[in-house]
Amino acid sequence: MIYELRRYTLRPGQRDTLITLFEREFVEAQEATGMRITGTFRDHGAPDTFPWLRAFPDMRTRRESLDAFYTGPVWLANRDAANATLIDSDDVLLLHSVGSEFPVWDRPPVGAGEPPASLYAATIYHVEDGFSAFFAREVAPVLAEAGVPPVACLETEHSPNDFPRLPVRTGENVFVWFARFDTPEEAREVDLPTLESRLTAAPERLLLRPTARSSLR
Repeated sequence: MIYELRRYTLRPGQRDTLITLFEREFVEAQEATGMRITGTFRDHGAPDTFPWLRAFPDMRTRRESLDAFYTGPVWLANRDAANATLIDSDDVLLLHSVGSEFPVWDRPPVGAGEPPASLYAATIYHVEDGFSAFFAREVAPVLAEAGVPPVACLETEHSPNDFPRLPVRTGENVFVWFARFDTPEEAREVDLPTLESRLTAAPERLLLRPTARSSLR
């Protein structure tokens, strides 16, 4: 699967406005074109951002689905309202899955008000080629033994972005793994000293609370 991890920077106080619009208008309209809205979140430490994930079976489907949605009636009718909440929408990592995929949960209907209590921790490593094999062999077993098994792992997709209307970050090689906790209070980090020599930049950790209609619960 091909994924986009999208992190929007919003105008102050506009996060709930965008999430309400997104969950009412954009989820089913995007999925009708062949993509899947994997997860939508509030970042625990960044109130003026909107992180979300969408997935595509392959790069060809990505191009076709994006073209269909962004030229379609739902986006054209609501783009001004969505864009009015945004400062920047270009922080996008183009990724593909490594090993297991995200679990699929039943999405609540439009109008669902209560978000789940869970929290997802997304850890972003800047790495060199071959890191995913090292992670599966040396790191994932340690995380599992510590009770923080990865629920999904992704790495940079180096195919050219053939939908240039939506930029993605280039010139980077990243590995992203996700852990799930039943509540924010249970979130914890695992000491992984063997990683230090494998990273080319400091890691980044996002603490993500699913929104009311997120497919990740």
